[in-house]
Amino acid sequence: MSFIILSLDKYLKPTTNPLVRFIFVGIMNTCIGLICMFFFLNVAGISYWTSTFTGNAIGACFSFLLNRTYTFKSNVSFHKGLPKFFATIFICYFLAYFCSEKLMEWTNQFHPFSTSIEENVSVLLGSTLYTIANYLGQKYFVFKNIKTA
Repeated sequence: MSFIILSLDKYLKPTTNPLVRFIFVGIMNTCIGLICMFFFLNVAGISYWTSTFTGNAIGACFSFLLNRTYTFKSNVSFHKGLPKFFATIFICYFLAYFCSEKLMEWTNQFHPFSTSIEENVSVLLGSTLYTIANYLGQKYFVFKNIKTA
């Protein structure tokens, strides 16, 4: 993991703001998560909720370490940060993917799509909503640096 962080620091200057670092790390996490989600959904034939949950869980493992050490350069301890991180991930996950699923179901009333298209578009929309909510939660709740005296 430290190799990844050193590589990121080498290619993105340390002065880059946290949003740019979060987006860069998020692209990596999102690619990993989406590849897993689409594999589970379309190749393995696993349900929408199980596929999206499992894909996000895999991406979350990378996300915590990279966002704590690289993105936000936080001094929040693992003991305090980890429960907040997983609570944020969990809440963002359910809100984003629930809303995207319901929006696609509603849209399907006016312009019918096949179930496969509806689910895949829902995954992409959910991923976008999740990313926005997750950044805000991590920046202002999970990895908010503690002021030291």
